[in-house]
Amino acid sequence: MSTTQIPTTQATGTDFSARGTAAPRQSVWMHGVGASVVASAATTALAAIASAAGVSFANGGESIPLLGFTQLTLIFSLIGVGMAGVMARTARRPRTTFVRTAVVLTVLSFVPDLTFGFDAGSAVTLIALHVVAAAIVVPTLTARLARTR
Repeated sequence: MSTTQIPTTQATGTDFSARGTAAPRQSVWMHGVGASVVASAATTALAAIASAAGVSFANGGESIPLLGFTQLTLIFSLIGVGMAGVMARTARRPRTTFVRTAVVLTVLSFVPDLTFGFDAGSAVTLIALHVVAAAIVVPTLTARLARTR
């Protein structure tokens, strides 16, 4: 009679599934930077299309340069990535906390567009660009955050 040994796995410091806990989410940072770059490219392309269609983006005689859309979208998206990273480590419910904060900050980002003297077409387009950037970055980061810690 022969015996067959069945290999067993033991929980190690990195084997989360063997202990019954969920595996850690993929990197918030890596995916967030990628989403930030995509959002920057999208807002810049859409701003170029809007500008070609006649939207001026002028405020007091000065027009927003096309590269400004790229830079500001990238900077504020990366701030959101950092915010998500901090919430992933400190918030009791990282996903919910991040989504609520991101929605409030996105709505607050409309204030300059409405108060800095842009014409109606420019203001509506700028608000739409904020929404486009948020629609790219926020879901990407949200998917990487745990529901609870």
